[in-house]
Amino acid sequence: MKLLKNHQLYQLTWTQFLETVREPEVLFWGMLFPVLISIGLGLAFTQTSESVHQVMTVEENSPGADSLFQRYGVPSVYHGHDALTWKVTDETLGNTEFHFVRSDWPAAIIALKRGEADVIVVRSPEGLRYHFDPHNSQAQLVYMKLSALIKSPASMSNPETAFVKPLTLKGVRYIDFLIPGLITFGMMGSIMWGVSYGIIERRSQKLLRRMVATPMKKSHFLVAMMMVRILMNLVEAAIIFFFAWLIFDIRIQGNVSALLVLFLAGNVAFTGLAILVSSRTAKTEVGTGWINAVQMPMTLLSGIFFSYHNFPEWSLGVIRLLPLTAVTDGIRSIFNEGAGWMDVLVPTVSLSAFGLICFAVGMKQFKWY
Repeated sequence: MKLLKNHQLYQLTWTQFLETVREPEVLFWGMLFPVLISIGLGLAFTQTSESVHQVMTVEENSPGADSLFQRYGVPSVYHGHDALTWKVTDETLGNTEFHFVRSDWPAAIIALKRGEADVIVVRSPEGLRYHFDPHNSQAQLVYMKLSALIKSPASMSNPETAFVKPLTLKGVRYIDFLIPGLITFGMMGSIMWGVSYGIIERRSQKLLRRMVATPMKKSHFLVAMMMVRILMNLVEAAIIFFFAWLIFDIRIQGNVSALLVLFLAGNVAFTGLAILVSSRTAKTEVGTGWINAVQMPMTLLSGIFFSYHNFPEWSLGVIRLLPLTAVTDGIRSIFNEGAGWMDVLVPTVSLSAFGLICFAVGMKQFKWY
């Protein structure tokens, strides 16, 4: 034990750990903030509150104020002269509430442009016309629900005749999809900013020049930074999972040991990438730009908050090659699909190899002063 404490790598690791934990801001943003994000998003997407939609209505040759949907089964419960609320009860899919606001055509178009409404419904002598952006998924949802209700108002309110049966399997909720993504997103952010920015800041302050003058093995300094970040990421992931289990009953359905090894491989991959990014930059402003340039595309493309399958088919092959995509897909499969060793063997090996290659290239061109 005494020999271990006197080892250079141990001393560097312990020093890096103390430098990290002595800053309250690091503990908050690195550990507590992701927990608060996961809880907030989980609560937002797991509540059974009503779905509320605002619809602008326009009548051509209007015969009267309350006549817009009378012939289509919509109750005429106007609030004042220009507003109507239609509440539809559905025990299967949750309640829906439509807010109809009567308007003229120019004002309705302005409401769509401002995001105040998703659909314009025009009643003419020929019938109803729906106007909306076909590329807006929310507008498509409003159109489908409203048009179906107008054709058959009782279809949503009678659960005995409904053909929709809600799934109760573990792993199909949005929060089940979100938590693994938040864990990997926190892992990437902690390493890219903790390692890359830490190296660049030390270089800009001439601290690396002083350290390299000591009898220190250069690789030990970088490995020590990696080990501290792996430890911090393990604690952060454990905290997120604990609160997700406590509040949302999230379970790990696959092999826990495979999960730990894949998690370690992801840390190695991002550490190698962080060292490569920061290998020569001496200005913090330039380093911040490089870190964002690496991190932001993966945050948007790798399926952290929504599935990357929403992107065009031709781009999916490239997206799957991103390290954040590989580690997120692997961890998500262990959490929600019961994946084991063989299912995550390829991403584990690929991430480890990617990290080691980046580490070697970064070390080769590393600028200490």
